[in-house]
Amino acid sequence: MPLKICVLVGSLREGSINRRLAEALIHLPQAREHEFVHADIGSLPLYSQDQDEDSPASVVALRELVKSCDAVLFAMPEYNRSIPGVLKNAIDHGSRPWGQSVWKGKPAGVIGASPGPIGTAIGQSHLRMVLAYLDMPVLDQPEAYIQWKDDLIAEDHTIHERSQEFLAGWMKAYLAFVQKEIGAGSPQPAAST
Repeated sequence: MPLKICVLVGSLREGSINRRLAEALIHLPQAREHEFVHADIGSLPLYSQDQDEDSPASVVALRELVKSCDAVLFAMPEYNRSIPGVLKNAIDHGSRPWGQSVWKGKPAGVIGASPGPIGTAIGQSHLRMVLAYLDMPVLDQPEAYIQWKDDLIAEDHTIHERSQEFLAGWMKAYLAFVQKEIGAGSPQPAAST
C-alpha cells in the first residue's frame, strides 16, 4: 500500500546535510512508490499558547499536512547536544491545542547526520523522549547516527557505496515499520487527496 509520509528536516540552512540525507532516502528504489511531503517549518512563528484558538496560517498548514499523512520522517542535526529549536517549535505547534495533537499515533522514523563521530546520537535521544510523550510509535532498530562526509551523497541523491546498503536497509525497515503500525491500527491510513 502506498504511504503518504510527512518529512520534517530540523535545519533551515540552504545547504543542509540533513535535507540532502532526507532527499537521498526518498530517492531510494524502495521509497519510490510512496509520497513524501516536506513540511515547511521555517515559516512558523515561535509557539505561544495565546495562538492556540486562532492559529496563523502556517501553523494550520502544518497541522493539516501531518493529519493527512500516514507517518512522519524526522531528519535532524544536533544542536548543542539536543533538538534544533526550529524542530522543537514545529513539534510544539502540532501538539496543541491541548488534546488535539496531530502527532498522536503517527509512526515515526528518526535519522540524522553530523560531521561529528557520534552523528546525532544525543539529539535523537532527546527527540525520542519527546515523541514517546506525544504517543508516537518510533522505529527503534536500526538506529541511524550518520557521520557526514562530503562525498556521502552526490548531487543526484546517489548515496556513496560505503553507506548505500546501511541507509537502504534503514529505509526498508522504516517503511515496513510504518506498514506494520498502520496494519495494527496505530493511525488510520490518510485519506487520498
